[in-house]
Amino acid sequence: MNSQELLDLYAAGDRNFRDTDLFRADLSNANLSGANLFRANLFRANLFRANLLGVSLFNANLIGANLYCANLSGADLSGANLTRADLTGADLSGADLSGADLSGAILTHANLSYADLSRANLMRAELVDTALSHAKFQGANLKEANLTGALLQNVKFKQVIGLNAVRIQELKEQGAIFEEVPSLTLNSKVTS
Repeated sequence: MNSQELLDLYAAGDRNFRDTDLFRADLSNANLSGANLFRANLFRANLFRANLLGVSLFNANLIGANLYCANLSGADLSGANLTRADLTGADLSGADLSGADLSGAILTHANLSYADLSRANLMRAELVDTALSHAKFQGANLKEANLTGALLQNVKFKQVIGLNAVRIQELKEQGAIFEEVPSLTLNSKVTS
């Protein structure tokens, strides 16, 4: 399916584009809000300023996609592959990015407030000046991620990978919350 066919079907009221191959599709400025792009192939697709509000991109392939200033608010990107995707200035507020691969992704000036990044791979991701308030990072990989200037008020980090003690202290000073895993206490009483 090419870009124009997709847009024509969407305009006709179709919202189900599950497993669609949109390899290098040009969907810049497109309105696809509410569409189901479950497992769609959007490898290197151009989604510049696209309206993807509430879209399901569960397990979608978005490797190297251009999502500059796209609206992905409330989108389901769980399990999606966003390796090296450009999400500069994108609105991902309230998005589900659990288990997503964002390694090497550019998220500079993006809005990830209230986003779920549990188990997400953010290795070498650029999160410069990114709004992260109230985001969840449980089990996320933040190895070599650049969080310079990120807004970290009420951001919850739990069992994150790739942060050393010095970096954790710096993030705490910026307002991040590191939840400790409760240690198991063993009952030392021996009953006879």
